[in-house]
Amino acid sequence: PLPAFLLPSCTLQGRAMDPPEGGLVSKPPRPSGRAHRLPVLCSHVLPERVAPAAAAAAAAVVAAAAAGGAAAGSASASAPSVRTCSAERQPLSWCVVGAGAIGGLVGAWLARAGERVTLVARRDHLAAMQRWQGIVVVGLDGVEELVPVRAVGSVAEVGTVDVVIVALKAHQILPILDELPMLFHASTIVLSMQNGLPWWYFLKHGGPFEGRPLESVDPGGRILRAIDASRIVGCIPYPAAHLRAPGEVQHAEGTLLPLGELDGCSSERVRRLSAALVAAGFKAPILDSIRSNMWVKLLGNLCFNPIGAMTHSTLDVMATFPPSVAVVRAAMEEASAIARSLGLMLDVTVERRIRGAAKVGPHKPSTLQDVEAGKPTEVDALIVAVVELAELTGTPAPTIRTLCACMQLLNKTVEDNKVKIKASPA
Repeated sequence: PLPAFLLPSCTLQGRAMDPPEGGLVSKPPRPSGRAHRLPVLCSHVLPERVAPAAAAAAAAVVAAAAAGGAAAGSASASAPSVRTCSAERQPLSWCVVGAGAIGGLVGAWLARAGERVTLVARRDHLAAMQRWQGIVVVGLDGVEELVPVRAVGSVAEVGTVDVVIVALKAHQILPILDELPMLFHASTIVLSMQNGLPWWYFLKHGGPFEGRPLESVDPGGRILRAIDASRIVGCIPYPAAHLRAPGEVQHAEGTLLPLGELDGCSSERVRRLSAALVAAGFKAPILDSIRSNMWVKLLGNLCFNPIGAMTHSTLDVMATFPPSVAVVRAAMEEASAIARSLGLMLDVTVERRIRGAAKVGPHKPSTLQDVEAGKPTEVDALIVAVVELAELTGTPAPTIRTLCACMQLLNKTVEDNKVKIKASPA
């Protein structure tokens, strides 16, 4: 559940009260008190739900983010239901590039905690957020909140910021690569928040592969050359979320966002990032080995994402159905061997990792969501890159190779035929 300091204080059983001054708006429950979903055409509903004071506060937050000023922090500081930046910890300016499900969730929580946030999004999702001057977040308890935040359609509209969260899928980074430097001042941090293996994997890695690009996610090393290694901090996104509708993020599970410097040191800047994420409601431990933790998550991604996309199954089913568990176990054991060949010892067993996936419940992996929406998947970062490392280290990986080939073919079908593939009742 959401931490108590993030829960709205403006609803009572069966009726709505005036929203808090800071502009955090909670949509009221039905008379039964159960959380409910407003119609998707919220543009016709929100004006009736949002008091004028809250609407003005939302506009103030958006305007302050656009100006890069401190007004955003002060606008949020008066909200009684939100933990805001203290005098000792001044707010940072953030730009979330790729404000989909995870990027939108992280950006919304940061904005709610008083950070100055701008979301970069596209198409209907962007239009909905601009219409409402915020993003709707549906919490684990089913409560819906409209969080005021600035949303734009391009990096060029943002200006320089303190932190750039790159929440794009691996294949989406190259098309906007030339624009990213528009966000950088001398000390801007790039917080990399991707599933799978990132373009920077061998930066500050040491050993024979130091500085080598991962061709599967960064052909020719273009991203390596465009983003200086000194800017990058790694972050592993564990929360599960999905876009329920344009402008609406459904939080399904988890608040863990471990992060760390690429060389494992505990720097002042990574401590400040961790403090901001913790104040926003996330668990953000600082890691001394970001890659080891990355592989722990990757054990699940490289199995459950392709199997889920190909069979239209959710995590709880894949992690408990004996035939699929056998395939998952074999692939995870191969991946663990690849990690060991790169000098990493994972602190979780395969069986524990499978049990952990089962506990998430009926969640659709992101690749399944993409296939159902007719979008390209993250196949390169999640599994093609793992095959690349298997070849690089000479580690056998027959199960992973099979899953990879099938997933690449599925991805090709979606892209070449411009189709959505979704299970429907017989």
